[in-house]
Amino acid sequence: MSASTGPKQTTATVISNLRYRDCAGAVAWLTEAFGFETRAVHQDGSGRVVHAELTFGNGMIMIGPVSETPFSKYMAQPDEVGGRETQCIYAIVENPDAHCARAQARGAKIISAPEDKPYGGRDYGCQDLEGHLWWFGTYDPWTAK
Repeated sequence: MSASTGPKQTTATVISNLRYRDCAGAVAWLTEAFGFETRAVHQDGSGRVVHAELTFGNGMIMIGPVSETPFSKYMAQPDEVGGRETQCIYAIVENPDAHCARAQARGAKIISAPEDKPYGGRDYGCQDLEGHLWWFGTYDPWTAK
């Protein structure tokens, strides 16, 4: 396997990982507001979610708790850095307007209303309940010419 091709028998070779203070709440909210599907939820002995996998089409995100680990010094939650992010997740949807309305009705903060883009597609941007930045739109870079 080379670094450019990734594993041969997987659906997606790039998977985003997000940390939440309330992982169980994030799983519930992301499925209700954005339409993710729960693939796996792992809990510790006390029932606290320690790892979750959610799918969206052929993509996936993994969710873990905000906790003190050696990796933690490299990450910050949006509310710890003035609500800012250094990256965001983009997901392809068929109808950004309807998706935006659904997310907003469930508490997403819309930061960019649905709009047509000069390079093609239509998209919108929002923040989830813990401030993570998301973009949803019709633009598909795999099929764009």
